[in-house]
Amino acid sequence: MRESVIYQEILEEGKAKGMAKGMAEGKAKGMAETAKKIALNLLGIGISLEQVAQVTELSIEQVRVLQQEII
Repeated sequence: MRESVIYQEILEEGKAKGMAKGMAEGKAKGMAETAKKIALNLLGIGISLEQVAQVTELSIEQVRVLQQEII
C-alpha cells in the first residue's frame, strides 16, 4: 500500500513539472509572437531596423527576416 502512495506522489510531481514546462513554453511562444507583431507594425510605419530590434529585443537579423515579409 505504501508503494502505491509513493507512486502517486511521483506521478503528481511529474504532472506538475510537465504542466509548468508547458506553461513556460506557451508563455515564451506568446511573447515571441507579440514581439513579431510589434516589429511588423513598427517596420510598417518606417521605423529603422536598429530601432525595431531595440524596442522588440529581437536581433537585427530577425527583424530583417520580418522586413522581407512586408515587401
